[in-house]
Amino acid sequence: MKIRAITGFFFIIVMLASVLLDHYVFGVFYLLLSGFALWEFYGLVKTAGIKPDVTTGILNGICIYAVFALVSYDSSYHKLLFLLPLTLSAVFIQELFKKSSAPFTNIGYTYLGLLFTIVPFTFFHALAYVGGAFNFHFPLGFLLMLWANDTGAYLVGSKLGRTKLFERHSPKKTWEGLIGGILITAVAAYFISTYFTEIALEHWIWMGILISCFGTTGDLIESMFKRSIDVKDSGGILPGHGGLLDRFDGLLIAAPIVYAYLYFIVNS
Repeated sequence: MKIRAITGFFFIIVMLASVLLDHYVFGVFYLLLSGFALWEFYGLVKTAGIKPDVTTGILNGICIYAVFALVSYDSSYHKLLFLLPLTLSAVFIQELFKKSSAPFTNIGYTYLGLLFTIVPFTFFHALAYVGGAFNFHFPLGFLLMLWANDTGAYLVGSKLGRTKLFERHSPKKTWEGLIGGILITAVAAYFISTYFTEIALEHWIWMGILISCFGTTGDLIESMFKRSIDVKDSGGILPGHGGLLDRFDGLLIAAPIVYAYLYFIVNS
């Protein structure tokens, strides 16, 4: 428990610093984080006998994140988007030179890794630019509400949880915990709205609801993934907390959906 608490403390400090320091730090930090998450994903599927194209996949992940990060920073970089079909096609071409009994399984999991890890972090990075110029309020608000949801769901679920939410994939999750997480996230949204006034309180609350619902969905999907390959934790990079996918499972589904919501709200 002591190791878990120490790890959690430093994890929060690093995450806050990554958002608050500078837009270059913000961009590079989440590039590295998404790259390590992808590497962790490929390592997990390899334990199930699948052979994704790790090097090509990670290089494509770096390209996808970097190109969209540059476009978010300055739209004049949009021509770089046309390089992505070339780099992505390398996943297919590389498989031609391998002697594999299931080449399309390898190709499929290589692309799945990009979709499951790189794309969500790309959308999370884009939250800072949803209004045009860099603004850390939206990604910071997202993280604070994601943590509020996790804390609320755990506290309420452990005390009042009776009705299983999705027992087949996550036996400990309950409907009571989900509702508790939503309510506490809404309270967090209220306090956030008093400091970050770019959007109205009602939109912060809707953001919180989306984070609670789809963050929990991401958690369940990651649990389903781990059960499908028979592993308990996605990794051991965070002592007492598991791997990166374990810590960011709530972001994987929620970040793209929250970005889409904010994009239409801010630019309406």
